[in-house]
Amino acid sequence: MKDITIQLAILLLIAFSGLFIQSIFITGQHYYNRYKVENTLLEGSRHAVEKYDSIRRRDLIKPLKLSTNTYDDEVLSTVNSIIPTRENATLLMLVRNFELPGALKSMRSLEDRFNRDYHYDWVFLNDLPFTQEFIEATTAMASGNTHYALIPSKDWDRPDWIDEQLFEDRLESLSDRGVIYGGSKSYRNMCRFNSGYFFRQKILDSYDYYFRVEPDVEYFCDFPYDPFKLMRNNNKKYGFVISLYEYEDTITTLWDTVEEYLDNFPDDVDMTNNSYNFITDIEMIGKFSPIIDSNTDYNLCHFWSNFEIGDLNFFRSDRYKRFFDFLDSKGGFYYERWGDAPVHSIAVSLLLNRDEIIHFDELGYSHAPFSTCPTSYYLRLQQRCQCDAQATSNIDISPNSCLMRWWKNGDGKRFLKENQTA
Repeated sequence: MKDITIQLAILLLIAFSGLFIQSIFITGQHYYNRYKVENTLLEGSRHAVEKYDSIRRRDLIKPLKLSTNTYDDEVLSTVNSIIPTRENATLLMLVRNFELPGALKSMRSLEDRFNRDYHYDWVFLNDLPFTQEFIEATTAMASGNTHYALIPSKDWDRPDWIDEQLFEDRLESLSDRGVIYGGSKSYRNMCRFNSGYFFRQKILDSYDYYFRVEPDVEYFCDFPYDPFKLMRNNNKKYGFVISLYEYEDTITTLWDTVEEYLDNFPDDVDMTNNSYNFITDIEMIGKFSPIIDSNTDYNLCHFWSNFEIGDLNFFRSDRYKRFFDFLDSKGGFYYERWGDAPVHSIAVSLLLNRDEIIHFDELGYSHAPFSTCPTSYYLRLQQRCQCDAQATSNIDISPNSCLMRWWKNGDGKRFLKENQTA
C-alpha cells in the first residue's frame, strides 16, 4: 500500500511539473508575441516620426496637421478637401514672440469658428524676428498658409523729427496722471504703425482685404457667412463689432488736428453722405447721454479696432494717406497717445460713405474687458454661440457703448446680407 501511495505521488508530481512547464512555455510565448507586436509598432512609429520630421524640416509652409481619433492613415488626406471660394484676403496679426500662447488661443478660436472652412492665409508682423518656435506653432495651428514679416525700423520706430525732450516730458506727465499706456513707448509705436503703416508692408501687397486678429481674443459663435465675401458683394470698406468711447486724455488735440485737416483738404470729404454725425452727435439716445463730456465737437465714439475687417485699398488711397500724414506731422502719436482706433474711426467716418461701413451684428467676440454676444436666442442656437447676452461684459447697449449712436447716425440698423454666397 505504501508503494502505491509513493507511485501516485510521483505521478502527480510529474503531472504538476508538466503543467508548470507548459504554463511557463505559454507565458513565455505570450510575452514573446507581445514583444514582437510592440517592436513592430515601435519600428512603425519611428518610421513615421522620421518621415514626418523630414517633411516638417523641408517645408514649414505645408505642415503636418493635428491628428484625428482614427486608425485610418488615409483619413487626413480627405479632411477639408472641399474649400469654398475665397476672396483675396488674409487674417492679420501684429504680435511678439512672447505672446505666442495668446496668439494660439486666438487662432484656435477663429479657425474653429470660421477659417477651418475657408483656409485663408495668416500674415504675422513683428518688429523683431520671429522665433522658430513661434513659426512652427502658428503654422501648425493654421488651416491656410502662414507668412511672417519683420517690420522695417522706419515704419515702427519713433521718427527722428520728434522732439525727444518734449516727448519724455509728455510721457512722464501722462504716466503720472495714470493715463492708460501713458508711459509706454512701444505702445505709441504700435498705434502709429497700425494707423499709417500696416497697409504699406510688402507682405500685404497682394491682398485686397484684411481681418485684424489680436492675441488673447475669442470668437463666441460660428460665422454664418464669409465676411470678406459679404464686404465685396455689398461694397463695404470697413467692418466692426464693438463701438465705444475713447479716453479723452489720450487724444487731447486730435480733433483740433482733424478740423485743421478738413480746412486744408475740403475736397477729400463728402459731408452729404458720410458718418460725420456719428462722431459728433451728443444727444441723448434712449436713456443714455454720452458718459464723457467731451471738450471738443468730437464725441469720442470709435470702432474698437482690435476687431476690424477692412479694404486695404481704402487705406492705400491717397485720401487716407493724406489724412494720416497730416495727423502724423503734428506728433500727437508721441506727444499725446493717439490710438489707432479713433484715427481709423474718424477716417472712415469722414472719408467713406456711411453705407460702406458695416456692423457685423451676428459675430460674438471678446477682448477683455468687453464682449459682444448676439441678443437673438434663436441666432445663438443656430450659430452654436457660447456666450451670455446678459453678461456685464456685453457692451452693445450699455452706457459705455456707441453702438446705438451708430444705429442712429451711421448706416442705420439695417443688417441685410444680400448675395452672401455669390
